[in-house]
Amino acid sequence: MKKKDKFSLYYFLGMMAMFILMDMLFFPASSGTKFLTYSDFIHKVDSGQVARVVIFPDKIIGELKDEHKKGKGEITKAPTAPWRLRIESIEEQVKHQFIVDRLPEVSDDQLLDRLLKAGVEVQGRFRSNGLRNFFLDWVLPFILLMFIWGIIIKRMGPGNPMLEIGRNKAKILSETPNNKVRFKDVAGIDEAVEEVKELVDFLRTPEKYTRLGGKLPKGVLLVGPPGTGKTLLAKAVAGEAGVPFFSLSGSDFVEMFVGVGAARVRDLFNQAKSHAPCIIFIDEIDAIGKSRAHNAVFSGGYDERENTLNQLLVEMDGFDASIGVIIMGATNRPEVLDPALLRPGRFDRQVLVDKPDMKGREAIFRVHTRELKLGKDVDLKRLAAQTPGFAGAEIAHVCNEAAILAVRNNHDEVTMADFEAAIERVIAGLEKKNKLINEKERKIVAYHESGHAIVGYFTPGADEVQKVSIVPRGIGALGYTLQMPLEDRYLMSKSELLGKIRGLLGGRAAEEIVFGEISTGASNDLEKASQLARNMITVYGMSEKLPNISLVTHGGPGFLGEGPGVERRSEYVERLIDEEVTQIINESYKEAKKLLQEKRDRLEKMASVLLEKEVIDYHEIRELLGEKKQNERKEKAS
Repeated sequence: MKKKDKFSLYYFLGMMAMFILMDMLFFPASSGTKFLTYSDFIHKVDSGQVARVVIFPDKIIGELKDEHKKGKGEITKAPTAPWRLRIESIEEQVKHQFIVDRLPEVSDDQLLDRLLKAGVEVQGRFRSNGLRNFFLDWVLPFILLMFIWGIIIKRMGPGNPMLEIGRNKAKILSETPNNKVRFKDVAGIDEAVEEVKELVDFLRTPEKYTRLGGKLPKGVLLVGPPGTGKTLLAKAVAGEAGVPFFSLSGSDFVEMFVGVGAARVRDLFNQAKSHAPCIIFIDEIDAIGKSRAHNAVFSGGYDERENTLNQLLVEMDGFDASIGVIIMGATNRPEVLDPALLRPGRFDRQVLVDKPDMKGREAIFRVHTRELKLGKDVDLKRLAAQTPGFAGAEIAHVCNEAAILAVRNNHDEVTMADFEAAIERVIAGLEKKNKLINEKERKIVAYHESGHAIVGYFTPGADEVQKVSIVPRGIGALGYTLQMPLEDRYLMSKSELLGKIRGLLGGRAAEEIVFGEISTGASNDLEKASQLARNMITVYGMSEKLPNISLVTHGGPGFLGEGPGVERRSEYVERLIDEEVTQIINESYKEAKKLLQEKRDRLEKMASVLLEKEVIDYHEIRELLGEKKQNERKEKAS
């Protein structure tokens, strides 16, 4: 029987016993029973009203004759004593109407003679069963009370959630088969791995550092975008060092009860000290470590999160770094953390876990394809080139999706086509081949995507066109043009940004050239182009009227993709920004339209191929559009 089922059974039995006790204590007799005094009973016996009686040591239960009953019907039986359990006996067989308490001074013989002379049917016992009475009156109630008390104590014991609410919720991982993560399993973040390797060395040989008087930092904060491997890196440190690893989230400290967060922090550090050397890893530490300055408006009140942070700061100051307890934290938002948490002596070392470059992505592909049966045509370097900006978690997702697609397509191996389809699925969404599109809309989509491809192909600074498709994907996308850079880029010139804007506007320009009107299919393109043009002016200072001026504020190195904050700007400056954004968009649109008019024959050719094949890859695009001329690219750039 499961523990939970056993507890439910005990709880049910305890409640039944409680109800029985309450019934015997507070309802000793049925409401239909009449209680007589001894003198009234003798009077009824002498007057011939009593039909029969059952005599007990402490009372008499009797029934009147039919002609003397006030009502008809069977009367509910009464218990033998106020606390005694009902046991099937001769008493249970009597249809009584009254109960009389026996007088101790009246002898049994006198009472028996009197009843027999009156013609009363007599049953029962005159001698008391002492052992039975002692068991029913004392032992059994005591056992029942102890049983109920035991259930209450058990509910208040160590398994009671209310008593354990102040205990931390950390999961303890040690060097067991469940924790096989090593540094070899962490790829693409070589610099971050080098930073934390000395933590492993310290946990293995702490005397190597203490003999010279040096102290290792108490806290190491891992910062970076989501999915880059911060938690994986912390597990690798614990796995390499072979020490216990306390893993929990910042939200595990927060509860609705006052003081629970601080209690859990204390319990966590006490438990960690008893397992030293060990590692405490707090993921999403910003859940409790946000700057207290933001809560100034709540001064005078009680903030549970702030109290938890204060306790964390005290605990980090209160233990010696030489005992071997290292605290690691991870966050995507280091800019919101309290300065007291980042000062020397606490989290005084920050390790950046950034998105991998092309070489790092290739290494990550190598790690996540160990267990996959790869085809001979799989080129990991090419896959790394096709996934710029992907984090480690996204690459792992691509590998898993490729394996699933290979099984779905009944392949014996995971081929390059499976990987490319997986990349497209992650970027653009799931294919919707069953989505019905009428012929007119299908033709508009084909020319629209061809316009994107041709402008992007012949515009300097634009990413390389890898694939064009008119198969609906994702939410609302009727087609897409996949453009990827051939290498990682960290800086972009003004001409390259303008080339991106022209590529985004190429779809609408193609619609206007071919059909003489525009559709709603360019809404997402216009949004991206407008935002890019506005960033050129307000963020990058690439303005002719407001050059070299940043018109926004940044909150810090955030990794969640938030846009820059907006400063207070005058109406005059806002008007200049709007005018220049409009000018950039209009000029880029004219250039895109001019380019497509020059390449009208190629536009028609690509659109017809798309209508026939629906998907065109990189090699077919080069065959349709031809080689790019170097002088043409220079002319466009100038």
